[in-house]
Amino acid sequence: MSRTTDEPTPLSQAVRLGVLDVGSNTAHLQVVDVYPGGSPAPLHTVKAQIGLSEDIDRHGVISPDGLDRLVQAVQECVAEAEAYGVAELVPFGTSSVRDAPNRIEACKLIRRATGVDMSFFSGEAEAGLSFLAARRWYGWQSGRMLVLDIGGGTVELAIGRGEEPELAVSLPLGAWRLTRRYLSQDPPTAQEVKKLRRRLREVLAPTIAAFREQPDPQLVVAVSKIFTQLAKLTAAPDAQGPLVLEYRELRRWIPKLARMTTAERAALPGISVARARTIVAGAVLARILLELLDVPRVEICPWGLREGILLRHLDDSGTAPANGEGGE
Repeated sequence: MSRTTDEPTPLSQAVRLGVLDVGSNTAHLQVVDVYPGGSPAPLHTVKAQIGLSEDIDRHGVISPDGLDRLVQAVQECVAEAEAYGVAELVPFGTSSVRDAPNRIEACKLIRRATGVDMSFFSGEAEAGLSFLAARRWYGWQSGRMLVLDIGGGTVELAIGRGEEPELAVSLPLGAWRLTRRYLSQDPPTAQEVKKLRRRLREVLAPTIAAFREQPDPQLVVAVSKIFTQLAKLTAAPDAQGPLVLEYRELRRWIPKLARMTTAERAALPGISVARARTIVAGAVLARILLELLDVPRVEICPWGLREGILLRHLDDSGTAPANGEGGE
C-alpha cells in the first residue's frame, strides 16, 4: 500500500474529508482539509492494490477472489481514513465495479466489512465532474474548454464554457476494456494494433462529429492517469511549464510501446506497473481522439474525477472552495 502525506492544515480552521475512489487497479483514498474560502488542501493519499483485470470475466462479473481483494482494499483505506481523523468519507466506484452484474453483492460485502455504502455515477455524470474539476483548476479565464478522460473501462469527453458542460459523453472504450478485447498478445501483434486503431476510428466518428459541431475550445485538457503517464513518457527531458501531451510525439511512441512486453513498458520513465499492460491501448485511443478532434496537444490537469466529486460535495454542503492552484 503506497502512501503520501503533506503538512496538515490546523484542524481548528478545517474540516477533514476523504474521497475514496474504488476502481479496477486500486482503491485510492485522498484526505484533504477544507475550510471556507480556501482550496482543498491535500493532506494524505493512500493506494491499496486491487488488480481486478484478471478477475473480471467477459460479462463483467467480478470473481470471488476479486471480490475478496476489493473488500480488503476498501478496508485498508477506511482504516487509514479513521487513523487520519476523517470527519466524512465520500466513497465511489468507477466503471469496473459500477457496471459489474454482481455489483450489489460487491456493495453488500463492502458494507458488511467496513460500514461504507458505495456511491456510483453514470459515465456522463463522471464526465461532468471531471469537467468541473478542470474548470475550477484553470478558472473562468480559460474560456471554452474541452476535457478528455481515459479510464480503465470508459472514455469521457466534455465541452463547455461554464462549470457544467454543454455536451458530455461517456463510451465503453477504456484502456483496460480495449486491451482485453483487442490486444490479447504480449506484446500485441501489428495486426491487433491495426484492428484496434481502425475500430476506434469507426466507433468514435459519430461522437467526435458532434463535438466538432461545437464552437472551438480555447483550452483542451486531459485529466486521467493514462494521459498523464503518456505525457511524462513523451515529454522532452528539459521540458518546462505545464505538462502536455503532443500528438506528434504520441504517434511516434506508439510503435515503440507496441513492440515491448508489459515488463519492458513498466521499466519506462513515467509508466506505472499497474498501467503497463494497458498503456498501448490507452495510447492508441489517445492518438485517435486527438487525430479526429484535430487537436495537436493537450495540457494535463492536476485535478480530475476525485477532485470533481469532492468539489460537488462541498458545493452541495455549502462549503464552497476557491479555485485550484492554477485558477484565479
